[in-house]
Amino acid sequence: MMASDLTAPVQENLLFKEIEYQWEETVLGTWRRYVYPNGSLFAEFKSHGYFGPMPILHYTYGKCPETGRRIVAHGFIAIGRLARGVIAIGHASVGIIAIGQLAIGLGLGLGQACTGVLAVGQLALGAYFGLGQFTTGYIAIGQFALGGY
Repeated sequence: MMASDLTAPVQENLLFKEIEYQWEETVLGTWRRYVYPNGSLFAEFKSHGYFGPMPILHYTYGKCPETGRRIVAHGFIAIGRLARGVIAIGHASVGIIAIGQLAIGLGLGLGQACTGVLAVGQLALGAYFGLGQFTTGYIAIGQFALGGY
């Protein structure tokens, strides 16, 4: 037996390969998808319509193959693990209306730990109204509530 027969097969270095996305144009917007060799998926959707500088809808899923990081969904309606927009839905979201595990909402925050004028969640830090297990606000309802009412 030769020494070369005992070595593991050499895998191709994907770092320097050009990424071949699957692009799909629809009436509403553009999909950009990539499937990693291990089966993981990256997907991104941006609508054709814009509201000012932001797309009306921006959706992200998975890690970008070019950077290896998650892309922040940024749009009027932003959906993704990290989301920023007027209506933001994601694990960590920032917006006028924010929904997620960590939701920082200027108007409404809904999630496990959230802030906003109106906040509803396990840890709800509301300026005017708070509803949750640990909550603050002028009107506060919860197991541990700190507020005027």
